[in-house]
Amino acid sequence: MAKIHIEREHGMSWEKAREAAGHWAEQAKDKFDMHCTYTEGVASDEVVFKRTGVAGSLLVTDSSFALQAELGFLLSAFKDKIEAEVVKNLEALIASKAAPGLKN
Repeated sequence: MAKIHIEREHGMSWEKAREAAGHWAEQAKDKFDMHCTYTEGVASDEVVFKRTGVAGSLLVTDSSFALQAELGFLLSAFKDKIEAEVVKNLEALIASKAAPGLKN
């Protein structure tokens, strides 16, 4: 099994970071048929996601997002492509939510 670990600082308020994580979870549900569970905490929030062939979590803090995923045997062959797509989507989401004056 292949593992993916991506960590990015976000530079947004705690509220915006939570909003971005919620939006990310909705995208994961809609685009990739993931089952997502969002749990709010005091110092961090966690989105746990899974579907056949992949399971992982997105940890949200006031300063960063940390995504960890484990790919099943069949998806392991596409690790590099999947990781690149996740990075692209996460960075686009951070950029859109961190932009001053942008309403989402």
